[in-house]
Amino acid sequence: MRFIGVDLGTSSVKLLLMDEKGSIKNIVTKEYPISFPKPGWSEQNPEDWYSALCEGLKELVKEEEKSQVKGISFSGQMHGMVILDKEDRVIRPAILWNDGRTGEECDYLNGTIGREKISAYTGNMALTGFTAPKLLWVKKHEPDNFIRINKVMLPKDYIAYCLSGVHSTDVSDASGMLLFNVKEKCWSKEMLDIVGLQEEQMAKVYESFEITGTIKEELAKELGFPLDCKIIAGGGDQAVAAVGTGTVGSGMCNVSLGTSGVVFVASKDYSEIKDNALHVFAHADGKYHFMGVMLSAAASNKWWMDEILKTKKYGEEQEGIIKLGKNNVFFLPYLMGERTPHNNPDARGTFIGMTMDTSREDMTQAVLEGVAFALRDSFEIIKATGLSIDRIRINGGGAKSPLWCKIIANVLNVKVDKINSEEGPAFGAAILAAVGCGEYKTVEEAAGELIQVTETTEPEAEIAALYDKKYEVFKEIYPTLVPVYSKMAQAQD
Repeated sequence: MRFIGVDLGTSSVKLLLMDEKGSIKNIVTKEYPISFPKPGWSEQNPEDWYSALCEGLKELVKEEEKSQVKGISFSGQMHGMVILDKEDRVIRPAILWNDGRTGEECDYLNGTIGREKISAYTGNMALTGFTAPKLLWVKKHEPDNFIRINKVMLPKDYIAYCLSGVHSTDVSDASGMLLFNVKEKCWSKEMLDIVGLQEEQMAKVYESFEITGTIKEELAKELGFPLDCKIIAGGGDQAVAAVGTGTVGSGMCNVSLGTSGVVFVASKDYSEIKDNALHVFAHADGKYHFMGVMLSAAASNKWWMDEILKTKKYGEEQEGIIKLGKNNVFFLPYLMGERTPHNNPDARGTFIGMTMDTSREDMTQAVLEGVAFALRDSFEIIKATGLSIDRIRINGGGAKSPLWCKIIANVLNVKVDKINSEEGPAFGAAILAAVGCGEYKTVEEAAGELIQVTETTEPEAEIAALYDKKYEVFKEIYPTLVPVYSKMAQAQD
């Protein structure tokens, strides 16, 4: 049997073909354009996604494999707003997750309506990337488009609709819309009233591993797929990536050390987080998850290497770093502002603690440590919920550095595991397809069988103790600099 995982990203769609044993048979990637109509705006044409998907599907599966395709599932860029009219035509380009036009709408939701109310309705506070503020923006600035809305959809759900003809979404992706009651896993009537929509205008909600329909007959014939090929709901990219790393069940933690940094913890129970310091979303495994996001993780190291040191020899720059826990230079990795836990777009990257004997290696080490400390900020909030975490799984480009893995193991004081797959979201989507088609009983069972730990980095008690003391210093730097960051932002204006 064959299962297809589709990862609808911001710049491209990745398609992965997997057999029932988890063996990856083929991967195809297709790119599409993104537009920036005004500074801070970010849009795409949903029809470009579907065209790229169809091209990719035709390349992905060999002729002799087509009859074996049993199911297709999805991972997708979250929060994007796709609005359809009564004929299911796209009304306007999708406003994406990284679009920043909704500052006034977020101020209205968090301030006028009240962050406590919004959090009570949805489990989260309003952020510019979320879907609800985008809808309020359209309501104010494009009223003719707003009154035409018949269905509100998310990016991956639009291409799933194109395949099946069913308007559906899943609990994990819906959690990032600010229109969804995460605890009860249903649409929030209060939020829909605030935005000015009816529940009939929203897609039907499924668990990520549930079947939403079958592929359209004409499309199945065109692709050569079976007429009963199942369409499985799928999920938001981070939740599905977590499935692809085996971060399911309760207490499992994954750290993604990519351009941004994500601390993702699976939980069997819903729990509210003080001050909305973390996202609380439904998980693709049928339960819940907490997620902290820092904006510049591996991006901080790339900036330091590429722009400051002017080198691509990342490994060589780390060879002379040996005094772990003893560096007196600190780096705050807020090169693009920060999301978790500070939610401050005015924060900036900062070095502090240099002296006349500070070396090139000290500065490089500070960058790696600064990212680890910032990840610990999220990690500490998660531990405060009562979850006990003694090991994490790590992925992303930064995870290729043994030194960085060692620093993170000691800063967080946990074992750091690498696994046998690096495909993340697309692989996770294929796993969801296999579960939906009955190949596995649960997402946990599938992840347990298909994903194995290949390497573990353990913390060292002496180094971990030194980093505990350094982290106490790190925590004091940001609040001290908040007034300075604010004045810097005002000076730029």
